[in-house]
Amino acid sequence: MDAIFRRISVRKYEDRPVEEEKIERILRAAMAAPSARNQQPWEFFVVTDKAKIRELSACSPYAAFLKDAPLAVVPCFRKEGLTAPAYAEIDLSIATENLMLEAADLGLGTCWMGIAPVRERMDAVNRVLGEPEGLEAFALVSCGYPAEERPQQDRYEESRIHWIR
Repeated sequence: MDAIFRRISVRKYEDRPVEEEKIERILRAAMAAPSARNQQPWEFFVVTDKAKIRELSACSPYAAFLKDAPLAVVPCFRKEGLTAPAYAEIDLSIATENLMLEAADLGLGTCWMGIAPVRERMDAVNRVLGEPEGLEAFALVSCGYPAEERPQQDRYEESRIHWIR
């Protein structure tokens, strides 16, 4: 999958909305992720309202650039009814990566801003979202058409591979 080797963290976006068909595709990719005991703990807030995006950008010291993105996706996880609750954040990590890879495949740029497990950031995002009952904010993902282009770093390090034969 070429998107794995092209995906970069994009922090500058064109002033152009993301088409709803593309938003649906990235969400479908997110929900195609594997999850512990197939619990599928995810729910997603899709934010295109500029005022709400600005509010979300203030929820983390690392999210200031989000204010200029045309789209923010907020992956959340359910707190109740899970068969493997200790794995909910791992499940959301996989779903978020799927979302970002599909976005790259569609010519979109993304950047993942960690929210969980930092309680004050999670609470701040939950407040912006209207305190969704039974849900916890996991991350912020900016999304849009990149206004910057650069190659992905080659992170392969053979010294980190340990063969047991």
